[in-house]
Amino acid sequence: MLPSLLKQDPRYFYKGTGSTRSCILYAVANAVTCKGDNKRWQPNYSGIIGSFATGGISYLYYPPGDRNAGLVYQNALIKIGASAVAGVFQEFVVRKLTPHLPSHPQDQP
Repeated sequence: MLPSLLKQDPRYFYKGTGSTRSCILYAVANAVTCKGDNKRWQPNYSGIIGSFATGGISYLYYPPGDRNAGLVYQNALIKIGASAVAGVFQEFVVRKLTPHLPSHPQDQP
């Protein structure tokens, strides 16, 4: 819901070219950046806000005696980190398994 409200495209776009290091950095950066409806890169507000929302929801599952504000931040950062790992997985593993993938990167979503 947040990507449509904030006019962002949450899909992963393959980099596909460049060194292994640049592909890893690109994949990790996709956890906090995304393309907007205007086809320009921008901060991934929907992903970051969503991570903090899920961190807040998971906070409610802890017993009241174990709750502290650090849990929300910790769970949100874990979610963002998991998105970064998923991006690396998509760039290197899923790309090889995707049939009919163009050999050149595309700019358009």
